[in-house]
Amino acid sequence: MAKLLAPYLFRWREVEAKSDLERLMLVLEYLPDEGLMQKLEEQRKGGRDDYPIRPVWNSVLAGVVYQHGSVESLRRELLRNGELREGCGFDPRRGSGAVPPSWVYTRFLKLLFKYKEEIDGMFDRLVEELKALLPDLGFSVAVDSKGVSSAGRPTKETGEDGRRDRDANWGKKTYRGKREDGTLWEKVVKWFGYKIHLLVDTKYEIPIGYRVTRASESDTKQLLPMVKEVKEKHLQIYKDMDMAAADKGYDSEENCRRLYDEHGIKPVIDIRRMWRDKETKLLDPGCADNIVYDEVGTVYCICPKTGEQRPMSYGGFEKDRMALKYICPVKERRD
Repeated sequence: MAKLLAPYLFRWREVEAKSDLERLMLVLEYLPDEGLMQKLEEQRKGGRDDYPIRPVWNSVLAGVVYQHGSVESLRRELLRNGELREGCGFDPRRGSGAVPPSWVYTRFLKLLFKYKEEIDGMFDRLVEELKALLPDLGFSVAVDSKGVSSAGRPTKETGEDGRRDRDANWGKKTYRGKREDGTLWEKVVKWFGYKIHLLVDTKYEIPIGYRVTRASESDTKQLLPMVKEVKEKHLQIYKDMDMAAADKGYDSEENCRRLYDEHGIKPVIDIRRMWRDKETKLLDPGCADNIVYDEVGTVYCICPKTGEQRPMSYGGFEKDRMALKYICPVKERRD
């Protein structure tokens, strides 16, 4: 029997089967955050250290792993869960008294904004380590966005107010479809906050690039900048990138043209339906007057005698001419 090479670095079900604490320990063990910790400790040097940097940072990571939506929710978990406190590095002799009050987390999270470069660097370092382990990482990628609600309140005021979020704004997504009985449905989702845009390897389901924008920012404008950032930070992944898939939110002539012409990446992007039903246009108005195409790119030949419109057969891509080749349906049947 032929031996099968392991196609995956790990299986998600093995991670999901672990407890929250076990998954947190995996994050704490492999996250390359020592450089950030040293800079934060140097910044505090000479000041009070009632709540040490490292346990507070680890507890913030625990809030992500445990999916706490607020600082108070995280603090309640820490107050009741001694095993979690110990895992984060809080002094076990102090018991629940080692848990920082809310204002400590507020100041700490504000401080982290000053170290965005170091935090981005941790992500980039992990991507490079994964590329060394997985040589085919990045061959096929996909991009999508996710709305992230803000915990702050909307405001039009310009003054400083910790309860308000002056960076976020309102976003809206409309979903449409057709039921089994043929009736149409529409759902509109609104949120106040941000969008996170992810560029993900489709085989390993691992992100290799990301951007965070306001909720109202268009998805279309984020694809090319993310590809450019991968080129600047992960050159080998960029060189290996062969195909990029996305939904119609990323459909634009510029995205499709520049992905292929400038980056050599084949775009597989769903088309936004903007034409009328069954509408077609001449393929080359200055040449053939009986070759047309529809919105999804199907090419048709109109018979000069009968006026019948027949789909043409795809004949391949001619790279020398940068052109797609199509064959007359009548000629193909004769051959």
